[in-house]
Amino acid sequence: MNLNVKNETSRLKAVVLGQPGSMGQPLLPGQTYDAKSYESVLRGVYPTEEAVYKEMSAFEKVLLKYNVQVFRPWTLENCNQVFARDVGFVIDDKIINSNIIPDREDEKEAYEVVYDQISYNKIYNLPEKAHVEGGDVVLYDDIVFVGLYTGADYPQLKSARTNEYAFHFLKEIFPKKNFIPLRLKKHDTDPRQGVLHLDCTFMPVGKGKALIYKDGFLHPEDSQIVVDVFGKENISEITQEEMYYMNTNVFSISPEVVVSEEHFTRLNTHLENEWGLTVERVPYREISKMGGLLRCSTLPLVREG
Repeated sequence: MNLNVKNETSRLKAVVLGQPGSMGQPLLPGQTYDAKSYESVLRGVYPTEEAVYKEMSAFEKVLLKYNVQVFRPWTLENCNQVFARDVGFVIDDKIINSNIIPDREDEKEAYEVVYDQISYNKIYNLPEKAHVEGGDVVLYDDIVFVGLYTGADYPQLKSARTNEYAFHFLKEIFPKKNFIPLRLKKHDTDPRQGVLHLDCTFMPVGKGKALIYKDGFLHPEDSQIVVDVFGKENISEITQEEMYYMNTNVFSISPEVVVSEEHFTRLNTHLENEWGLTVERVPYREISKMGGLLRCSTLPLVREG
């Protein structure tokens, strides 16, 4: 397989979609890895395997409708494998094998079905102390935005997933790219006070457009960097409540087509009427209760261009 991913919106040819099977026993609050899951368990609304399967099947149907080749990881017993984006990510023609949190390390073995089709010299394993997950890496052609947390309490925060060491290591792998660090707000138990990944607060869509929740960034100057890159006229800001439901975590099949959650009424209307995009609406609200949405569920392998 010839990997090729340079941005978030070029026409998608091949992708890994997460796996809803055998999610395991219901969690306790202390067993969660992010604020949204913590809240869902506490409120007794954490999704059932049946609900997750139904929503992922709807997403897969849309991908197949656009002739996208869809890979699935093997099903591991009693293991939540919905969020493929965390396990690895592609930049240009290389795939980075993420150092995900230790509790989820077992997920990697299920991707052998994908890695077997990739040339070994295109697979990059990171040093142990380089922590990064795909949700914190957003591609915009020559620019790579990376969501970071650099606070002294990084080791104590479950929601802090990408560190400065990984940022500098990625820069060494891709010396021709312009890497831009964006520092994120973190919170382990309140999903309105922090964001898990960069794609939960910022996402390019269409041609030169972007969605942003400015208060997800630790410093105002970081959100301003995004506005400066795209231009104020090409930015659509989302509210805190929309961030809570993960409105930025849409997934582009092409510059003209974006997959979005069916309940994102204001966003979907804007994408269609203001930016002229085709919006494929799918049900994904149950999956959002686990701290991720559509982009989190995917690992793009090949895009055109």
